[in-house]
Amino acid sequence: MNIAKPTGRQHLLLLVLTLFYIEAFVGRQIMAVMIEPIKAEFGASDGQMGLLTGLAFAIVFALTGLSAGRLADRVSRTKLLAASAICWGVFTAVSGVATGFIMLLIMRMLIAVAESPITAASLSLLADTYPIEQRAFAISCFTSGATISAIIALTLGAHWVELYGWRDTLFIISIPTALIACVFYFFMPDPRHVTVAPTEDSIYAQSPIDSEGNFKDSTKSLFKLKDYRLLIYASAIATISANAFGMWNATFLVRSHDLTLTQAGMMAGFFGGGAAAIGILLSGYLSNRIARHKGPLWMPLTGHLLGWTCMMTYLAWPQGLGDSWFFANVPFAMIFCALSSFFSVWWFSPSITLLTEIVPANKRALAISIQTVLITLLGLGLGPMLVGLLSDMLTRFADMESLRYALMITSSSTLISVVILFRLKTYLAKQKLVKQHSASSVSPNPNN
Repeated sequence: MNIAKPTGRQHLLLLVLTLFYIEAFVGRQIMAVMIEPIKAEFGASDGQMGLLTGLAFAIVFALTGLSAGRLADRVSRTKLLAASAICWGVFTAVSGVATGFIMLLIMRMLIAVAESPITAASLSLLADTYPIEQRAFAISCFTSGATISAIIALTLGAHWVELYGWRDTLFIISIPTALIACVFYFFMPDPRHVTVAPTEDSIYAQSPIDSEGNFKDSTKSLFKLKDYRLLIYASAIATISANAFGMWNATFLVRSHDLTLTQAGMMAGFFGGGAAAIGILLSGYLSNRIARHKGPLWMPLTGHLLGWTCMMTYLAWPQGLGDSWFFANVPFAMIFCALSSFFSVWWFSPSITLLTEIVPANKRALAISIQTVLITLLGLGLGPMLVGLLSDMLTRFADMESLRYALMITSSSTLISVVILFRLKTYLAKQKLVKQHSASSVSPNPNN
């Protein structure tokens, strides 16, 4: 178990990791309010914008993500994050001077390379810093950065895009990474040495995997763990709907609810991002308490089902219906947007916490990077791209409402994740019974 309890330095590390995570996700989320101006400037289609905002980034991330996770298990993670921050800032700034769609596409790919170590290295650092009973909330604080970034990108970012244009906005958001890189490099030592086999605290813990094994063998050993496989598959599929919705929601509000870009960004950021931030923090805070009574997967399953129900209601809600019952100039449908965002993130903190328990400590960064690659490929890669292609295909049947139906189709992928989580719940229950039976069958030898 952990030798040292979290101190002020560990909490400071959590703060800096979260700030960098927010910065990286602002760069992703702000593309949602840049779709229309970039599309107009370069004459791109919805499908091409889906490629720019999702698939191109995801493919490169997948090619580099596993190597980055393996690297994070071997080198100083804080130094690795410092290099990541510098590269991210440079590539984002250069994106602002792109002379055409292809150059912007290439820069998005380079940003993916810079981002590839962030999640694996950060979550591995947190797992080594916080004991199991505090880990879920620490992870929820860190991952709330993705939802906080949505608020920043879709509100302040939308204002900047309208005020300064998308090019200058990219330069503005690149600036903080220089300071973040300096803090990581000069003031944040890697705390790897303060932990000893933290996974042994969990009934789901696995035996350590030989750290000298090559990359292929290490990956194979992780995929032999059935609970790990099911968990990362469910997580990856869940993000198809989440990323597609996050990337296209502002555009949906512009097209289907007749809002301006600034209004749409503020609505999506405040109702969607704000509710998600509350939901992810609450799920992290309650995760351990609920898991003791109902198991670690109760919150993810409940959140998925409630979130999907509210999402379909939001997407199907007609323009103008009930608007007089709500605040002026705010569509009544935003209530369901907020509820969907609140429930839909309940899966993340409990799932990541469970992952850090079921994989050996010396393979955490690699295990997290594999999950992150799958999430990026299916969520960021397939999600926005699929919505764009479906929207283009449905245009001749639904005209301006094609995006509404494309989002409804894509959002239904959440139900696949629910099925996989039910399988994982059954498997974990069986494994728990086997371990309890094994423990009870071993009696002490009185002669020893």
